[in-house]
Amino acid sequence: MALLTLGLNHTTAPVELREQVAFDATRLPDILVQLIQEFPDVRESAILSTCNRTELFLAIDGNFELDLVGWLGGFHDVDPDMLVPHIYRFKDLQAAKHMIRVASGLDSLVLGEPQILGQFKDAIRIARNALTCGTELEQAFSRVLSIAKRVRTETAIGRNPVSVAYTSVNLANHIFSDLSLCKVKLVGAGETIQLVAEHLIGQGVREIDVVNRTLANAKTLAASIDGFAWSLDELGERIQYADIVITSTGAPIPIIGKGIVERAQKVRRHKPMLMIDLAVPRDIEPEVGEIESVYLYTVDDLKGVIEKGFEHRQEAARHAERLIDSALDSWQRDIRGYRAVDTIKQLREGIQELSEYELAQALRILESGKPADEVLAQLSRNLTNKFLHSPTVALRSAAEQGDLSLIEATNRLFRIDDIEDLD
Repeated sequence: MALLTLGLNHTTAPVELREQVAFDATRLPDILVQLIQEFPDVRESAILSTCNRTELFLAIDGNFELDLVGWLGGFHDVDPDMLVPHIYRFKDLQAAKHMIRVASGLDSLVLGEPQILGQFKDAIRIARNALTCGTELEQAFSRVLSIAKRVRTETAIGRNPVSVAYTSVNLANHIFSDLSLCKVKLVGAGETIQLVAEHLIGQGVREIDVVNRTLANAKTLAASIDGFAWSLDELGERIQYADIVITSTGAPIPIIGKGIVERAQKVRRHKPMLMIDLAVPRDIEPEVGEIESVYLYTVDDLKGVIEKGFEHRQEAARHAERLIDSALDSWQRDIRGYRAVDTIKQLREGIQELSEYELAQALRILESGKPADEVLAQLSRNLTNKFLHSPTVALRSAAEQGDLSLIEATNRLFRIDDIEDLD
């Protein structure tokens, strides 16, 4: 089987397209099984779907021309022709290299962000639970995670992590002179919002409300940051008291519309409001950005907001790329070694079978009373002739056809030049 990675991300596709092909995490187990059923050549499957990327990790029977783009478009009711210009496709070691770069944070919107590693592991876990992750992907994922761990621990990227959450707070710092005076509403209660909350507290923010569809989850997060929890039904009212609104939910459609924000801004007398939408699909209608006193940013906009020290992370990334290339060279050598295992095994078994047959013949001749030295000499000749018969025929045929590569390979294999030097 072969390894194949296919997908699109924040560097190849706009947020409008990415949100259309994002997968619902709760449905992924069934989707993975469906993918395998749809394509007989797909033996194993895993899917990574985040706000910045949707990628298929597959073990296939060598057919790299599978219409996976058509399947992806059909599943999400998107014209495949719209996807084609934004899709990348890698196979075998290039697929592995891409997965390593993703898991290491080298392919993230914010270079080196650590959150993606957890998301990558979640994708593996879901595939295991769906029983669509077999030997091929397990071996690949094990190697990928091992190398990604080295990248994060042996380079500055691992020692100085950044994230989309951190960048969001950094953006707020650029707009407000003193974040400690700001009132913040966080919409959602997942890992991204938790990270945002941690960074906000680190910047001295004291008034943080958590709004979430499941109130219990909002209360859990709010309790950990000494904030207040509200249900999603109360969002329209709570947003009136917000200087900063940061959203990251799994809602399939926007939960904050232009009308809600306009009404809130009237109550606020049009004081500046920063709104950061980290969700894909988006939580905030794009039209909200048309309101004069509102600063709306999406995950794509965060590309232009990179914290100080970016050059250091770039150097760390170059170090990481060298580490990855070296690890891939080792991986490739191992793969080549695996390919020789079956040949070596068959060669050994064949020679062993030949030796045992000739030994049995020699023992029978010895029992008949023939001198041992004659029997041993005959055994030696038989082994030599029978072992070299097929190679000799192949070498003569290659020489007659002008194929010197086989002769050169034989010289290297049996070190014939070294033997001649000993004579």
